[in-house]
Amino acid sequence: MTIDLAARTQALEDALAAAGDRLPAELADASRAVVARARERGGLSAEHTVVALAGATGSGKSSVFNALAGRELATAGVRRPTTSHALAAVWGPGADAVLDWLEVNRRHEMSDAGDLVLPNTGLGAMREAMAPLVGPLMARHHMVWLGGDHSITLPLLRAYRAQAGRPLAVLHFDAHCDTWQDHFGEPSGHGTWVYEAMQEELVLDACFTQVGIRSAAQRAARDYVRERGGVIHTARELRGRDGPQQLAPLLDALRARLAAHGSPPLYVSLDIDCLDPAFAPGTGTPEPGGLTTGQVLTLLEGLQGLDCIGMDCVEVAPPYDHADLTSYAAATCVWTYLCGRIATMRR
Repeated sequence: MTIDLAARTQALEDALAAAGDRLPAELADASRAVVARARERGGLSAEHTVVALAGATGSGKSSVFNALAGRELATAGVRRPTTSHALAAVWGPGADAVLDWLEVNRRHEMSDAGDLVLPNTGLGAMREAMAPLVGPLMARHHMVWLGGDHSITLPLLRAYRAQAGRPLAVLHFDAHCDTWQDHFGEPSGHGTWVYEAMQEELVLDACFTQVGIRSAAQRAARDYVRERGGVIHTARELRGRDGPQQLAPLLDALRARLAAHGSPPLYVSLDIDCLDPAFAPGTGTPEPGGLTTGQVLTLLEGLQGLDCIGMDCVEVAPPYDHADLTSYAAATCVWTYLCGRIATMRR
């Protein structure tokens, strides 16, 4: 059944006018307050419907809330009460005024900013067009950027470097080192962005960590990050290491490096081909012997508490995929990263 709230509000107001002073004053005042509040609410955002979960302590509000949101946002447990303060999950932008009106301060919003309109006439033109578009989004939101190939990362690092006012730390998941000085004769491409970022001092070399590297490469390119003071964890090194305990040394080393260099903001760049083709066949340059989905998710979960500034997930090629394996893996990696950001905000 559809309820026309505006019509019902007007009907109540008309009834109050018709009744005049025949209604008890207390009832008339309460009714006028309802009309005023309904009109105030209607002027804030007609596109958002507020659904409240209310009940006694222990009635399962937190569990239902988490099930509706699709992630663990509310704390559910034996310690009571767990929902002494209102918490909101928002689908779509533009609900801030409503939540302010409701005095809900704890809120989580995820939305899709859509596609950036970029030219495909050349890499230089694409990067030039990106620059003015990404800044306003970064200023308002914690962004995850979906490629496209890895050539989008360089202009994003330039923008984040400008926003942060200092060089960034980078956690780079990839099968390839991306440290070439040219891309098959072209001065720049999706295989040169790491080299260019270091040359432009967008990143702290000592806080640049690569995970999953395994493709064939010339020694100069393969060892470039390590020789600049960074860290490389090859796929061979990580083979057979799964679960939080076995991967803890990698995360501990990352945290120690960040702490030793003033805790710079961390940017995460995830090329889906870091995964073995068994888990992510839909990519342009698959390399056997890669990471498992479980390994990558464990490492992303381990970033909770760090000052992550943003993330990209690139090189997903649906035409090469099978049963949407790669798309699901990429979506889960992004979702896991964002859940870590929410958990960090709640600490």
